[in-house]
Amino acid sequence: MSSVALKSSVLCILVAAMCSACQTPTGATAVPDEAAAQNSDGVSPAPAPAYPYPQTRRDDVVETLHGVQVADPYRWLEDLDSDDTKAWVTAQNKVTFDYLGTVPEREQIRARLTELWNYERYGLPFKEGKNYFWSHNNGLQNQSVLYTAPTLKGDPRVLLDPNTLSEDGTVALSGLAVSPNGKLLAYGIQRAGSDWQEYRVRDVKTGEDREDLIEWIKFSSVSWTKDNKGFYYARYDAPKEGDALEQANYFHKLYYHKLGTPQAEDQLVYERKDKKRWGFDNQVTEDGRFLIIRVWEGTSEKNGLFYQSLKGGKGEVVELLNTFDAEYDFITNKGPVMYFRTDLDAPRGKVIAIDTRKPERDNWQVVIPESEETLRGVSAVGGKLVGKYLKDAHSQIRVYSQKGALEKQVELPGIGTAYGFGGKQKSKETFYLHTGYATPGTIYRYDIKSGKSEVFRAPKVKFNPDDYVTTQVFYPSKDGTKVPMFISHKKGVELNGQNPTYLYGYGGFNIAITPGFSVPNLQWMEMGGVLAVANLRGGGEYGAKWHEAGTKLHKQNVFDDFIAAAEYLIAQKYTSSDKLAIGGRSNGGLLVGATITQRPDLFAAALPGVGVMDMLRFHKFTIGHAWVSDYGSPENPEEFKALHAYSPVHNVKEGTEYPATMVYTADHDDRVVPGHSYKFVSALQHAHRGDNPVMIRIDVRAGHGAGKPTAKKIEEWADLWGFLVKNLGMTVG
Repeated sequence: MSSVALKSSVLCILVAAMCSACQTPTGATAVPDEAAAQNSDGVSPAPAPAYPYPQTRRDDVVETLHGVQVADPYRWLEDLDSDDTKAWVTAQNKVTFDYLGTVPEREQIRARLTELWNYERYGLPFKEGKNYFWSHNNGLQNQSVLYTAPTLKGDPRVLLDPNTLSEDGTVALSGLAVSPNGKLLAYGIQRAGSDWQEYRVRDVKTGEDREDLIEWIKFSSVSWTKDNKGFYYARYDAPKEGDALEQANYFHKLYYHKLGTPQAEDQLVYERKDKKRWGFDNQVTEDGRFLIIRVWEGTSEKNGLFYQSLKGGKGEVVELLNTFDAEYDFITNKGPVMYFRTDLDAPRGKVIAIDTRKPERDNWQVVIPESEETLRGVSAVGGKLVGKYLKDAHSQIRVYSQKGALEKQVELPGIGTAYGFGGKQKSKETFYLHTGYATPGTIYRYDIKSGKSEVFRAPKVKFNPDDYVTTQVFYPSKDGTKVPMFISHKKGVELNGQNPTYLYGYGGFNIAITPGFSVPNLQWMEMGGVLAVANLRGGGEYGAKWHEAGTKLHKQNVFDDFIAAAEYLIAQKYTSSDKLAIGGRSNGGLLVGATITQRPDLFAAALPGVGVMDMLRFHKFTIGHAWVSDYGSPENPEEFKALHAYSPVHNVKEGTEYPATMVYTADHDDRVVPGHSYKFVSALQHAHRGDNPVMIRIDVRAGHGAGKPTAKKIEEWADLWGFLVKNLGMTVG
């Protein structure tokens, strides 16, 4: 959840005899002081729970933060490797899977998910040297396979099959970079969903790996030098033994690796010992003249941009943009002139050119000015600049000359999301993918000269897209702000207030939630459900101001937007409170956790996934410190007050009836450590009054979501939808 690299890394059980982890609670409260006071004023003792939850131990842990006493009785669950925590995980999963075993529709859901998922999927082709490269999944393969071929119509051959790297499919291809001559592949793998990557180098012709091995890479791309002799990458120092999934990540370092040499001899290119939170992404320009260093701090969109001349040897690193006053994304260069997309004095984005020989701001040139639509990205291909815009959260693509003259708008198949348009300055073609809520991702080849698109690969999924409809509405939030929302369902749905509805949101880190095809979402609609996706503040749908309106002291706007979406769906008779479920992952898991603690009466069910639930300690684990730029810091008194006010773990109130809730996480999640979810469900189980199940599903050998095998995805969604089917009273035909 930070820079380009961090975002792209931009979705995520048998009981033995009870040990000390599951003994009688000590009596320390898990809620803020005001909730504890309510309990002391007469809340009756808890009745026997409706389900045999483990008696999670509650320790007497209290901290005083900015004058506020904060109880943390479940802090012991942050120790993921302790015997107590492992026993707790086993016990919780037994309760959850015993419960899911009582859902008769679960096997039917799993079977249909398997059938729908069994379709061919392709990645966008790209060309290096004389070869094309693309990924392909035959349907139910756990991981997509990388292929190469000299022509698009030739017989491709397998270059790398990640499915052969593990028996259970949990080793995934996490990144790749082909050398400029097309002869060598640097590829990264991640194990069991962890963000940690290791890189190897494969000979494209022979398919054999060389001796090169690079370890402890995180949040970094890999960039080859023009001479094909090595590549750049960024890494952290190796963590302490046993702490790889928990230890905070500080002091990113940028290195150059020369082929055929051990990693210990890699050249340190850049580090900042005075800036422990800085991270570095890297890109060698197409002409090989410069190394571009994007400097990020946390998840802030405001970044630095440095460069190093590679002409005639490696020069000094030049701090071209070091004020961190805006977002600067490198696009391309024309000799010493560099092009950037930026939101400097343009919240919805523009393109500028900076001549490195005279880099003073007075000399900067605007190439493409800001427009009403949000400019999310720009690529330089075929001598053109391709602008990727969002208009009310769906794609528009515009083609400009390199001088910024608008030449044409790419005709897309419909309202949806388009991405791709990569390539070289001399390319005659480029590729893009277009998708929507009921439109599987179709890959198009775009002829740059003629401006015409033709289908390269179109998936065949076993459903009829004409049976479904998507509409976009705009509803008022609490403060009157108009918020867009996509609503998708089968044609002919009656607005009678009785439709099972799944409301999804994210609302953070400048990430735009746009229309896209999803097998689980399709099945939800097949089962008669309404799918609603709200484009909340905090996201990137309308540029920098929209994002900032959902950050730090304004984060409550995100929850208000989500609550207002639910109220709109009920008022318009799509659904009712007893038929409405909400879901979200990661920052979206926080969204769900905060929303059900603020409005438990509004929803029948909730699915918070891999969420950030403890807003007072999130910054102490792995890359959590990077999120301070979006959430604010618990160390800041004013921001602490805002965080404490909505932190899900700290706002669970005893004696409250909460919606049916299935928290879900994974034991190898080192992005949002699972202790967040462990503590939240423990607080819920302790405080909840009522018959609704409050459970947690803990996946093993899985992480935050990236690289998850197809088989695990099917199992997960069969369980999530099964939980909702049971708790929303749905009939699956």
